[in-house]
Amino acid sequence: MRTAAALAVTLLLSACGFHLEGRYPLPRTLATVRIDTIDTQSDFYYGLRGALLRAGSKIVTNVNSPSAAVIHVLSDGTTDSILAVSTLNVPTEYELTYTVRFSVDGIGGRQLISPQTRTLVQDYSYNESEQLAKQREEQILTSALARELAAVVMRQLSRL
Repeated sequence: MRTAAALAVTLLLSACGFHLEGRYPLPRTLATVRIDTIDTQSDFYYGLRGALLRAGSKIVTNVNSPSAAVIHVLSDGTTDSILAVSTLNVPTEYELTYTVRFSVDGIGGRQLISPQTRTLVQDYSYNESEQLAKQREEQILTSALARELAAVVMRQLSRL
């Protein structure tokens, strides 16, 4: 009886398109990929690279590789803006915005995804008496936003 119930649950989950979080089946055209970016040290680059490797893609660095699709990271960056200030005119809340602009070319230079911009926003409180902790919180939020943007791009790539 338990085996039948487990089998029924498995069949229902597979029928609805369920897949494990972080796993994106990519088309064959993205089996070999080159990431074209100026900043190979950004949080988004590392998140996208890791997601592509987990999806089974091979990452190449050779610019002249004719058998690789190219993901162009046209811009990748964060901005901070003040949301609230105290009565002493000291910032107490910030908004962190992470923006990525990208496009994808298939093998042979055929454009698969035209240039698109994706943005995620997160706000966080600030207390100058906890300055080091709040700086670390901002770094953690930046990394989390970059990973989420990489997941957004991966979902779009899996729909090709």
